[in-house]
Formats: sequence, C-alpha cells, structure tokens
Amino acid sequence: MKIKTKYHGEIDVKEDGVLNFEQGIPGFAVEKKFVLLPLPENDLFHILQSVSTPQLGFVVTDPFLFTKEFDFELDQGSVDTLGFTDEKNVKVLTILTMKETLHDSTANLQAPIVINLANNKAKQVILNDSNYQTKHLLFAQPEQAGKE
Repeated sequence: MKIKTKYHGEIDVKEDGVLNFEQGIPGFAVEKKFVLLPLPENDLFHILQSVSTPQLGFVVTDPFLFTKEFDFELDQGSVDTLGFTDEKNVKVLTILTMKETLHDSTANLQAPIVINLANNKAKQVILNDSNYQTKHLLFAQPEQAGKE
C-alpha cells in the first residue's frame, strides 16, 4: 500500500509490516497503525511513521545500544495485550527528541515501545521506575572542565 510520510515522501509499504497499536500511543490515541522505516545510511535510528497521518513520524532507536543498564519487567496486562508467547519475539524501541546536535538528543526511557514481532502488535508502555526519565541523554556527558 502507498503511504505519505514525514521524512521519506510517498512510499510503498507492505501490509504485513504494519505495527498495530490497539490503544494508540499516549497523546495520539487515534493513531493505531505505524510502520518502522529505516533512515538511509544509518543503522542506529529509524522512523516510526503513522500510516494515516503523513506528518506524524517519530525518530526511534534501540535503547540498549545507548543505555546498557536499561532493564524493565513488562506487566502481565501488556504481555497479554501484545500476545507474547516467546521472548525472542520482543523488540524494544524508544522515542527520541532530536536536538540540534546528536550529543544533546534525548530518549524517552520512561515509556518504551514494545513490539511483538510474531504478530506486529505494539504498545508504548509507561514505566513507574524513577530511574528512567522522559528525557534521558543518549550520550554520557563529558566531565565538567576543572573537575577532578
């Protein structure tokens, strides 16, 4: 099917690649179908693009690439909603807030996107863990000048 996108123009996508967010995404409750599109010449970042709203595309990445200690347990309701039967089918992404420089960009670790690759069901899960923020820096900040 053809869709219009924020960053890729009009493209063809396969229907079996459409992710279904049964409850939408917080703040975008009516947006239920998205596709994951690669960024050219970049394996770290993708666009989570709405199928129905061309201007709605989120830059996303695998949070484990940038935050090795990131860990959470998915609640049973989410496990049931997503239909998980095998943890090998779990894909986790985080929405990024891109800044002028990549070094200042942040990741929303408090609300990761969890995808069941076996059935393309997806959900943005809100974590109640105070260790994770909505604006977690992607890269560790260098030590301040003069600090020993």
